[in-house]
Amino acid sequence: MIEILNPTDLPRAREAGALVGGILQTLEGRSAVGTNLLDIDRWAQEMIVDAGALSCYVDYEPSFGRGPFGHYICTSVNDAVLHGLPHDYTLADGDLLTLDLAVSLGGVVADSAISFLVGDSKPPESVAMIRATERALRAGIAAAGPGARIGDLSHAIGSVLSEAGYQINTEFGGHGVGSTMHQEPHISNTGRPGRGYKLRPGLLLALEPWVMADTAKLITDADGWTLRSATGCRTAHSEHTIFITDDGAEVLTLPK
Repeated sequence: MIEILNPTDLPRAREAGALVGGILQTLEGRSAVGTNLLDIDRWAQEMIVDAGALSCYVDYEPSFGRGPFGHYICTSVNDAVLHGLPHDYTLADGDLLTLDLAVSLGGVVADSAISFLVGDSKPPESVAMIRATERALRAGIAAAGPGARIGDLSHAIGSVLSEAGYQINTEFGGHGVGSTMHQEPHISNTGRPGRGYKLRPGLLLALEPWVMADTAKLITDADGWTLRSATGCRTAHSEHTIFITDDGAEVLTLPK
């Protein structure tokens, strides 16, 4: 299903996006050496509930997971890149942490992810990988607008990631959002320009470039959810929800 929002839905979409962006900003500020992933999940729960929003993850039970997910946020550390199940792990100096959050507020879903380094240690390779996903995300957003094709966004994202030297996995990528978290169209992190669904005003999309340092192969953790690099290398992931307007794309998941 591809859901097109009405202009009257935009204020609610903006509110949902700002909530997600604000929660992620707060959680990044609180994530320090000694922080437990279960504390991050609890803080996310408190902020979601206090805002009168709903988690998109607690009851999430797709075919590829061992569901329901049962937590409020995805917490992926180092070699984990997607669907990281919060567990009893204490963050150490130099850990690369990815937080991925999707909530529904006022009937509209917003979805975003950030990767960052914990503590004072900043390994250059990890910094470069995070920055590459952020550049790719900006490129995908810049390519979005009415009349653009999904392939244009995929090509823009993939060009940045490939030029930075990363292999690209096409099993998971961006997607449509709206009244539910995952909708069509699928947005691969590489593709051919001029192909695929033509974007229309009112379309809500989550773009999410992610990479692994030296592989494109994923393995599933024993928890049935967490996806890790097959080689144990580090990973990074950046995501924003955007709204296709009459003349471009508006990023909704920036903190206020």
